[in-house]
Amino acid sequence: MRHLRALVAGLLTASLAFAPRPAAAQPRTLTPGDLFDLEYVAEPAISPDGEWIVYVRRWSDRATDRRYGNLWIVRSDGTGHRPLTTGRTTESAPVWSPDGSRLAFISTRGGTPQLWVRWMDRGDELPLTHGAEAPSAPAWSPDGRQLAFLQLVRTPPLVIGTPLTPPPGATWAAPPKYTDRLVFRQDQIGELPTGFVHAFVIPADGGTPRQVTRGDYHHGGNVYGGGAVTWSADGAELLMAARRGDNPEWNARETDLFAFTVASGEVRRLTQRFGPDQSPAVSPDGRWIAYTSFDDRKQGYQNTQLHLMARDGSGMRVLSARLDRSVSAPVWSSDSRTIYAQVDDEGNTKVARFSLDGAFEYVARNLGNGNSAYSGGSFSVARDGRLVVTASTPAMPSELVLVTPGTVRGGKTVPPRTLTAINDDVLNGKTLGAVEEIWYTSAKDGRRVQGWIIKPPGFAPDRKYPLMLEIHGGPFANYGDRFDEEKQLMAAAGYVVLYTNPRGSTSYGEEFGNLIHHAYPGDDFDDLNSGVDAVVAKGYVDANNLFVTGGSGGGVLTAWMIGRTNRFRAALAFYPVINWESFVLTADMSSMAVNNWFPGFPWDHPENYAKRSLLSVVKQVRTPTLIMTGEEDFRTPMSESEQYYKALKMQGVETVLVRVPDEPHGIRRYPSHEAAKITTMVGWFAKHRATVP
Repeated sequence: MRHLRALVAGLLTASLAFAPRPAAAQPRTLTPGDLFDLEYVAEPAISPDGEWIVYVRRWSDRATDRRYGNLWIVRSDGTGHRPLTTGRTTESAPVWSPDGSRLAFISTRGGTPQLWVRWMDRGDELPLTHGAEAPSAPAWSPDGRQLAFLQLVRTPPLVIGTPLTPPPGATWAAPPKYTDRLVFRQDQIGELPTGFVHAFVIPADGGTPRQVTRGDYHHGGNVYGGGAVTWSADGAELLMAARRGDNPEWNARETDLFAFTVASGEVRRLTQRFGPDQSPAVSPDGRWIAYTSFDDRKQGYQNTQLHLMARDGSGMRVLSARLDRSVSAPVWSSDSRTIYAQVDDEGNTKVARFSLDGAFEYVARNLGNGNSAYSGGSFSVARDGRLVVTASTPAMPSELVLVTPGTVRGGKTVPPRTLTAINDDVLNGKTLGAVEEIWYTSAKDGRRVQGWIIKPPGFAPDRKYPLMLEIHGGPFANYGDRFDEEKQLMAAAGYVVLYTNPRGSTSYGEEFGNLIHHAYPGDDFDDLNSGVDAVVAKGYVDANNLFVTGGSGGGVLTAWMIGRTNRFRAALAFYPVINWESFVLTADMSSMAVNNWFPGFPWDHPENYAKRSLLSVVKQVRTPTLIMTGEEDFRTPMSESEQYYKALKMQGVETVLVRVPDEPHGIRRYPSHEAAKITTMVGWFAKHRATVP
């Protein structure tokens, strides 16, 4: 099933072909219009008996220029694939009841997100909530009689003084907005409502929600829809992370674990230390609580470790000490003897299975979101130990894969089974750019750096191609061997695309990640520049046609590169940070930036801020540069891009500023805007491309 599959004929045909070819040799490639047609699997939920998988199928609609997500179901053998919900709605967070007879989920049908339950035998559905605030993170009680969820409880907005009251029938302007909060607007959300996120319970057959947590604190770990809540094995308590310490806005990473009695709301503290205690998972036998955490040393990057403690909070110990990688999303096996968790390892997202003595093995790999080379993806575990993962490889955007570890079938090796093929209709007959892994050494200190090369469809090794260096953001993140729609479109435009994991990237251990601690941007220049040298040395790149781009932290490093070298013919910086002082005083992540990325406040450490500012190298820039940012970007605010644009403009550097309406960080809210990122890039680089001999 596809959603309005008509392609935009002839879109950018001239600019997407690098050089003329005979018609018979010209491969069919992806076009920006295909961004409306690619679909992605997300949030898989395998039934307790392992026989059915429900997942969210994300798609884009040409008529509304919006993204949606419906629930689909498929058997574990790949049969019975069909939709459970349809239409221009967004469903999310599917969760099976303990007996597998019902499914809870969040749906926007009717306009406002609400919590729904579906009876799987007959397909009957019931909305459990009807309020103005969106519920999130549904979790079944062990007996299947109740559901817990998180929801914002609003408090009155701040007002100073006594405002005038409009006379009857008058139309006055909107009143002033008052705030006394450090973070009063957030990327992807906008103006933050006043109030706090709390946990509720509601009868699974319908009834009135009852608030369990109290106080002026956010509960669930992440605020405004990003948290989680879990039940104790006996159903007596709700466990969750909460920011209930002093000055929680300033200590943005700090959370502790708490248990709340469902009947009374009585609170029991489980952890108390400085650091992010998150993702509590209770063993089925009720004895243990697994969770993720680290002691925050105020570094830019630290490994998040898998921890274990008894139900009363005693006996805390680290389970993942043997693994120099970060761990997330712990899930218990049904026998309470092992814990599954997600791990990024050298650009590949895997599922590791930990025994209670700290030993571990990888049981699944290639997890991904499907639309980007960034790490991501998710998994779900059945009672018999089978897993379903959202998988992505360079040639496979996004599909469900069933993994059967050897111990599940008596030690027999069972190969992974791909259950879906939701993008075959889009990719059929089209040639993707081939992806090749590369390792090279940095000119800075000889460190090995991992990267990937995408070659243009129809690649001929005896030709010379322009090269595009694409830099990831974060900066504490990683690229990997995952499908990336935007990079494939870059390759389809005739470019060799290089993307790498320079120092500071995750998935290579804590020491590598912290090489940029209080020193970003910095020596990552040499890592990236050495990668360009390594690809040029292969002989199929025209050294006179080098281009550089990246978003967010990649936009920072784009500006850093052209401030240090003039080897690139043109640059495109997406939503960069330019002035670190203005960034920490305007962005929605001010406290974390000051606490973890810098040695302190800018007025106490002006030298550190100044030497890392992109304005410190702007006078060396000669490269034609385009800057493109969303007007609702509160992560790297538009003022950063405007500073860079005007700095370049006043120096006579050829530059263009592109402001994208209604877009937050990333410019992906509307499919047409994501396509505009590619068409703008192709047009800008084509304008400055030298003729290839």
